[in-house]
Amino acid sequence: MKIPDTAKIQSADLRVRDLQTMFEFYTGIIGLKEIERTDDSSFLSANSNYPYLLKLTEDKNAPVRIRGTAGLFHVAYKFHNRKELARVFMRLFDHKVKFQGFSDHIVSEAIYLADPEGNGIELYADRPENEWIWQFGQIQMDTLPLDLSKVTNELDDKDVWKGIHPETFLGHIHLNVSDLNEAERFYNELLGFKISNNLIPGGLFMAAGNYHHHIGANTWMNDKRLKADSNAAGLTGFAISGVDSDYKNELEKFPKGAKIITDNDVLRIRDHDGIEVSLLS
Repeated sequence: MKIPDTAKIQSADLRVRDLQTMFEFYTGIIGLKEIERTDDSSFLSANSNYPYLLKLTEDKNAPVRIRGTAGLFHVAYKFHNRKELARVFMRLFDHKVKFQGFSDHIVSEAIYLADPEGNGIELYADRPENEWIWQFGQIQMDTLPLDLSKVTNELDDKDVWKGIHPETFLGHIHLNVSDLNEAERFYNELLGFKISNNLIPGGLFMAAGNYHHHIGANTWMNDKRLKADSNAAGLTGFAISGVDSDYKNELEKFPKGAKIITDNDVLRIRDHDGIEVSLLS
C-alpha cells in the first residue's frame, strides 16, 4: 500500500473535561475561530470555515490521561512563514503562557507548549524545501536550540493581532505509542505512509509524498506497565484528507487491515492504541 502524495492531516479531535476553558484558550490565546457549537462540542478552524482543524468535545467525567500511556504527543499547527510563527509566539508571550521548548529541527523551526489540560501543541514553520537534506531516502532532522531572535526579528511595530493566519493548517500529528513496531505496521504497512526517518532512537517519522513527516510516533514516555484508558481525556482521533477512491478500495481489501468502518465516503479505522483515523477524499 502507498498513500497518495496528496494526503495530509486535516483535523484532530480532543475529548476535554472543561469545554469553556479549552475554548477560551484555543480562540482567545492561540487565535483559532469557532465555526459551530453543539451541546457538548466546539468546532474550530483558522478562518471560521469548514473543514475544522480542531474539535473539542466535553466529557466532564473523563479521567485524566495517565502519564506514560499511549496517546497524543502533540498536534502540530503549520504556519506558512516565520513571520506568522513570530506573531503567535508574541501573542503567547504577552499572555504569559508557559513554553515547553524551542527547537530548530533543520527542516523546520518549532515552539512547544501545552493547552490547559496538558495536550501537547507544536507551532512551526518549515524551512524552504531546497534546504532540506535527504540521504538514502531519509530526511535529516535534529533537535537543536532555536534562535528566537531570528523569529521575532520578522515582526514590526505595526502588527495588530487578529488571530492566526487564515491559511494555518495541521502539518502533522505526533503520537506517544505503546509499541513502535506496531505503529510502523499500522501507519507504514497498512495505511501506506513512507518512512521518512527512523534514525532517532525511540522515534519514527512517516510521510505522504516528499514531506518531512505527517505522522510522528515515539516511545520516549512509554511505561509498559500502564495501559491507556480509552475513556480518558485527550486525543480520540484525527482525519487524513486527500485520499482517492482507488486507495480506499485497496485499503478495504488489505489482508493485514484491522476492522474498517465505512461511513458514507469516509473510512474509519483504529490504530493499535485505539486512536481512530478517518480517511477522507
